[in-house]
Amino acid sequence: MTTCEVSVEWPWAHIDPDSEIRWSGHRAIPRATHNGEWGGLFQIDPDAGLLEVGDSCLVGVPETLVRIVDIGRFDPPADVGWLPRPDTMLIVLPVDHPHDPHAEEEGDTIDLESAAPIKIEPVSRG
Repeated sequence: MTTCEVSVEWPWAHIDPDSEIRWSGHRAIPRATHNGEWGGLFQIDPDAGLLEVGDSCLVGVPETLVRIVDIGRFDPPADVGWLPRPDTMLIVLPVDHPHDPHAEEEGDTIDLESAAPIKIEPVSRG
């Protein structure tokens, strides 16, 4: 985690005790975005600059029109450090964000097996 991120306890997954990955149970969320950068799906409220260690905050996904840039399918489900282990993950970017097919860490993931409160509505195909 960098100083540009805030670490929150992630309530929608549980640490996988059988995983080879030692996930801490936290997720890093960008504190702010700059110059049109996309910080990812999840946002926090209040602004991270107002938070102190131990404070509570809301975590959510504002309505965002995205496009799917990749789909990860895993059989067996992927060992990602948390439960439930995902068998399908969507990698998405906002529709107005340029896509670099050579970028390694571009986009954000939607774990379709997650209990995170995400509502997905298809708008168009192709």
